[in-house]
Parts: sequence; structure tokens; C-alpha cells
Amino acid sequence: MSRKKLEEIAKINRQHAEDGTIELTQKIVEVPAKYYYDQDRWNSEIERVFKRLPLVLGISSELKKPGDYKALEVVGMPVIINRNSEGKLNAFLNICRHRGSSLVENGHGNSSHFRCPYHGWAYSDDGELIGISDNENFGDLDKECNGLIKLPIEERAGIIWVNLDHKTELSMDSFLSGYDEMLAHFKFEDWYIFDTRTLKGPNWKVAYDGYLDLYHLPVLHSETFGTEISNKAMFYAWGPHQRVISPSRLSSQDDFDGEGIDYSELPIKEVPTAVLMTGVWTIFPHVSIASFNGGGRSVLLSQLLPGASPEESYTVQYYLMEKEPNQQQRKEAKEQFDFLKYVVKEEDYATGLKLQKGLKTGKLESVLFGRNESGGQAFHEWVDKIINTKNKDLSKLF
Repeated sequence: MSRKKLEEIAKINRQHAEDGTIELTQKIVEVPAKYYYDQDRWNSEIERVFKRLPLVLGISSELKKPGDYKALEVVGMPVIINRNSEGKLNAFLNICRHRGSSLVENGHGNSSHFRCPYHGWAYSDDGELIGISDNENFGDLDKECNGLIKLPIEERAGIIWVNLDHKTELSMDSFLSGYDEMLAHFKFEDWYIFDTRTLKGPNWKVAYDGYLDLYHLPVLHSETFGTEISNKAMFYAWGPHQRVISPSRLSSQDDFDGEGIDYSELPIKEVPTAVLMTGVWTIFPHVSIASFNGGGRSVLLSQLLPGASPEESYTVQYYLMEKEPNQQQRKEAKEQFDFLKYVVKEEDYATGLKLQKGLKTGKLESVLFGRNESGGQAFHEWVDKIINTKNKDLSKLF
């Protein structure tokens, strides 16, 4: 059914490309400017969005072997993700149940167990408490009730989602709204991680607005790549998640499979799935997946998270390749990854920082999202809805 949905989208896009049109919303939407810098608003976003929804905290190929683990901090929460001896993924808070010390430093490693560096308490790869130093003198403690705090985790479509609320009742199926079936066409389980890097940016919504926006491409990116892509966009939604694509993408001369084949006139049913997956796929509330063709299929997966204050964010960029590159492809991939760093850091985020400075003057009451910017409109509407929804009603929202 998901391949059928891709074909339906391609058919709509092709028709809009031929007609020179796009779908428009009913009205221009205003978003209060203070939402981009107000401390109380930011606190609500952290507590009610990022600490209640499943977040993309990795991809499957990061943790291939039993014992592989990844430790990171997410909106102030220390997290460990590991693959146990049976190949199953777990997620825990990186907090010893004795005094709260972190068990491992942030980064990647491989271990069959976790041992606290403070007093030596030990935990299995499933988070069970298996050893208390000097247990005889410590006292009687039920080990079964004092394992690591487990977090809900899902591995789907080669992507790892973790919910920071260990008591959540939110249904993952409801939250994803079938979007994981679409993302599964990438087959990320087997993709090669070429490189990763972390970039600092402005307020997380200032940054994320750009991932949903083709409108700015010919202007802000006029000296890099903007003139190669139309500023017109079509948006397709699965709950809060959206695919962004120019209607020209499958009807022009710019989509090839690396062998110089033009798919613009080919019946859509005969177009390879990989070509139908072009565009930008966003995973609410913080991930963008931009796909590329030519020189080997690749994507830039951007994992955007709030920083320590409303004016800070950071983005982990994963450059993923469908196959491990040969020497020439590796050279091309490095050049493209460096190019994308320049575009995001020196154009997108540099502009976002200036924009945020202007908003913080308080002279603008609101910012505008036009009828052609339905992706941004929907994103902010979802943030509002989620903030205003009680825990017990979250699953019903999607």
C-alpha cells in the first residue's frame, strides 16, 4: 500500500508540474513572534513535546553488534541505547539507581554490562541490577526492583525512536500514523554511515522552519544550489509528519538513477521506488531526511534538538549512503557533505541567528506563513495542539 501511496503522490506532483500550480491553504497564518524566544513557551515545548513524544535518537546501523551502545544527552536527559546479547534494542536513563551517577560517558562503545564508576554497582545489558559492591554490608535490597529505568524504544524502518517518558501510554502506531511504512522504502537497516557531525544553531523552531521551506531556496541559496530547485512546494502529511517535494521533481530532467535515465515521461508505475522517494521527509518534531541521487544514492539525515536555552539548538547530521562507497564515491561524498555543512551553517543557520535576534527585539508581534507555506503552518499547529493536550489524550490526537 505504501508503494501505491508513492505513486499517487507522484501522479499529483506530475499534474501540478504540467499545470504550473501547487496546492494552497485557505489563508495566511500568524505565529506569535515571542514563541521563538520566550522562556515559558520554550519550557512548555521541552516538557510537553520533547519529553512526551518518541524522538529519533539513532539509526539501526549505529548499533549493529550485540553489546554495541550509544550514550547521549537529550534535552537534559542522559540516555543509553544498547543492543543486548540477543540483538534486541533497549533504552535506559544513564543513571545509577544508587546515587544517580552516569554509568558511561557520551559516545559509542561495546559492553556486555554497565558498571557505575562511583561505587561499582553493575547492570546487565537488559538494565537489570546484577551486582552491588560489598553487598553484605550495604544491606538487604531487592535487585529486581532497582534496575535501570527503562525507556520505551522502537526500531522501525532502520530508525530508532525513544520516548523520554518511561511511563508514557502513547501508542507508537498512533504517533507514526503509517509514516514508518513510507520510510521503510529507504531500507536504512543496511545503509552505510559515511560520517556524522554536530552543528550549533538558533532556536529549534527557527532552524526547523527551514527544513520545511522550499520558498527560500532561490534567494538564500542563490550562490550554492537554490537556482536548481523550484521554490514551489507540495506537502503530504501522515499525522504530524510531512514529506516536502517540488512538483517538478519527478517531471523534469534532474532525476536520474546514476545511469543517465530520464524518468519524466515514464509511466509512474515503472518508476523505481528509489526515485519516487526523492524530496525531504520530516519526522515530527525534529528530523529531516533529504535524499540525493547521482554518484551513489545518499541522504542527509538531520537530527535537530533544542540546546540549553531558547536561543540555542544543535543538529547532528548523518551522511548515509545506500552502499559502502568505493574510493571515488568516498571522495565525492566528502565533497558533498562538506558542501552541505557550508549551506546549513553559513547560509541557513547564520540567517536563522540574525532572524532570531530581530525577533527578540519584541518589535514584531507575529511572523507570517503564507498560503504556499502549508508545511510550516501545519508544524506550528501541531506544536500548539500537543502542548495543549493531556497525557491521557495524546494517542487520540494523531
